[in-house]
Amino acid sequence: MVDYSDLKASLYVPANHPKLISGLFESSGINAPSFILCTEDSLAEVELPGALRQVYDLLPKLSNRNTTTPIFLRPRNVDVLREFLTMKGIENVSGFVIPKADVDTLPAYLETLVGLSYPLMPVLETRSIFDEQGRVELREYLNRSPLGPSILALRIGGNDLLRLLGLKRMAGISIYETPLSILIAQLVMCFRPHGYRLTGVVCDSLNDPELLRAEARRDACMGLIGKTAIHPRQLPIITKEFSVSQDEIRIAREILRDSTRSVLAHNEMMLERIVHRDWAHQTLQRAGINSDSNELN
Repeated sequence: MVDYSDLKASLYVPANHPKLISGLFESSGINAPSFILCTEDSLAEVELPGALRQVYDLLPKLSNRNTTTPIFLRPRNVDVLREFLTMKGIENVSGFVIPKADVDTLPAYLETLVGLSYPLMPVLETRSIFDEQGRVELREYLNRSPLGPSILALRIGGNDLLRLLGLKRMAGISIYETPLSILIAQLVMCFRPHGYRLTGVVCDSLNDPELLRAEARRDACMGLIGKTAIHPRQLPIITKEFSVSQDEIRIAREILRDSTRSVLAHNEMMLERIVHRDWAHQTLQRAGINSDSNELN
């Protein structure tokens, strides 16, 4: 079962990429925390049949991989999702990324997946996400849906959201220097208190590691749990910034272990056990440590 702590850097790959199959196998491939194979915006309409044939060829081979790295499929639309579900080996994928997810589009996807147990990652990238009412309606819809518990994370679709504003990121500009900085904070405040995790947007700059590093660090500080990568060279930077440090583990363990004091100090920072307990549990979960076990000792 995929855990949200497995995500970190998700490498976004067009499903028609000529090195797709070789790149997913450990002996000759790319070491990514997770993969998203896309048949949506990364493909022109005329490229879709070839991409679907490649996915068809790939799926049965996934059972022979020597790794459990999660692989998600991003369908172009509901019809493509239905086609995926008929393919041999579809049980070998980890779940689905649902594009353009809102209260108008999600019902058809979720009805198609009723009775199945795939983890889902809807992408927040439509006009309604800009409005508080649209965000709340989506959250309430997910809360009511029988597939709500299958939501692994909500992905923030930065480029589509900028497109709706008539904007494009320029070189050297962080997403937090655009209007989406405000929206990212609003999405975190709307969804995280209700148990939904979110992931950060693509950084378009392929040759600016410092920009990516700073942006991923800001993502993590905002409470996001991962970020989409569009090139393998982005993976180690994103993975590092979303990894839990040994100091964070020590702080989390201290908060959960010592019940005799309500207020602690660590590195000149005040820790309040009641206030920071949820953070401590989530931090250890991100680190793969069972916060209810003897691993705390």
